[in-house]
Amino acid sequence: MALAIILALLLVGSVIFNFVSPWQATPVASNWGTIDTTIVITVIITGIFFIGITLFVVYALVKYRHRKPRGDGTHQAAYTPDNKKLEWWLTGITTVGICGLLAPGLVVYNDFVHVPDGADEIEVMAKQWMWSYRLPGEDKKLGHAEVKRIDGSNPYGIDPDDPNGQDDVLINSNIIYLPIDRPVKVLLRSLDVLHNFYVPHFRAKMDMVPGQVSYFWFTPTVLGKYEVLCAEYCGVAHYNMRGHVMVVSQSDYDQWLGQQPTFANSLLSSGGQDGVVEQGKQLAESRGCLACHSIDGSKSLGPGWQGLIGRTETLTDGSTIVVDAEFFKESILAPAEKITQGYSPVMAPYEFSDEQLDALLAYVQSLTAEDNSSAAPTAEDGARVAQNLGCLACHSVDGSKSLGPTWKNMLGRTETLVDGTSIEVDAAYITESITDPNAKIVGGYPPVMQAYNLEPQQLDALLAYARSLSEAATE
Repeated sequence: MALAIILALLLVGSVIFNFVSPWQATPVASNWGTIDTTIVITVIITGIFFIGITLFVVYALVKYRHRKPRGDGTHQAAYTPDNKKLEWWLTGITTVGICGLLAPGLVVYNDFVHVPDGADEIEVMAKQWMWSYRLPGEDKKLGHAEVKRIDGSNPYGIDPDDPNGQDDVLINSNIIYLPIDRPVKVLLRSLDVLHNFYVPHFRAKMDMVPGQVSYFWFTPTVLGKYEVLCAEYCGVAHYNMRGHVMVVSQSDYDQWLGQQPTFANSLLSSGGQDGVVEQGKQLAESRGCLACHSIDGSKSLGPGWQGLIGRTETLTDGSTIVVDAEFFKESILAPAEKITQGYSPVMAPYEFSDEQLDALLAYVQSLTAEDNSSAAPTAEDGARVAQNLGCLACHSVDGSKSLGPTWKNMLGRTETLVDGTSIEVDAAYITESITDPNAKIVGGYPPVMQAYNLEPQQLDALLAYARSLSEAATE
């Protein structure tokens, strides 16, 4: 009897809590109020079943509770092996309930993926642990993009020969602006693992699968700033993969859009031979080449790139070969074919286009020609390294809370470590925090950062970037 009373109280409390709970859904800021309606229908149907089943259990506990034995000292239960009428009733009620749960969702999902004519298109790119966006230009068409074209100078994989892609607007930021009351078709791509683009206020979300382009649509209906979340576990910093959608007036949107760079701008900024060398440098950084190949003549896991072209190398079979363009490219596409003596055969084959191979070759040739006497890395170089390595997914540059300490005003700041000691952040400490992040952990932050084996130029570039952020903060 006590158990029956407890269940009855839990039932009453659950129903009351459903109506007085402080954790209600956020106001709808798009056209998808029908998704809320579907959720309400689901709660009502499951609530009816929950109440009915719980009341039946309470009834059974009371009706068939333990009683004193009869005069003969025995208990006798009624033998009822089946009840066809009851079975038909249960089957019918369950079927109606399941149809009531599925039908509204199917109707809404059908509307969710049928985009109205005239909807604007935007593309969302997901990468651990950041968002970026691509918008069509004046032609209202997105250019063709392919995964195989993605590299350091072309992170969206846009076909440079497609005229529709030249005016594509590139948003390398977690913040995207949208005009109010205009339907938007959202194309979703992932560069690494499963992600999910989710805007709670819009009641809009969809999985992002590597190698596929998924989509949905919505119409923003309320001006404001709305948070973007990743709703699919994507790694240790999943919870920190956030962004914002800014819903603004058409005039404000047009003004913002006019200030954003286009794909053609990025091509112009990297044009000529210097541009090809820069593309090769960015490609080497983004694909991790410099983790195994030094550019300053120092010993590394693979042959150093300084003075590489034209150098004579001895292979593991005892033969010698002059490193030319053909051998350099072969060593990237099929590294196990000819292995330089003294180095382990650990390099995996890479799939690069002819243009990418030419850019890498130009970069290595520039190292040979300049004998590594290039100018000191700039803050702009450091920002690019930070972007390519994913540093900004865990470290903010505006002072906001993130997975790791913010980089704003970092140099010269005093940090308290987990062991209670204090340390002043200088160049040596930053370098150590990158190459051996678990040596000194700042209090209040989890020890989740992996060690990075960076080239001196990369470290100098990151320091220059950190210094620029500190200088900007104190001005």
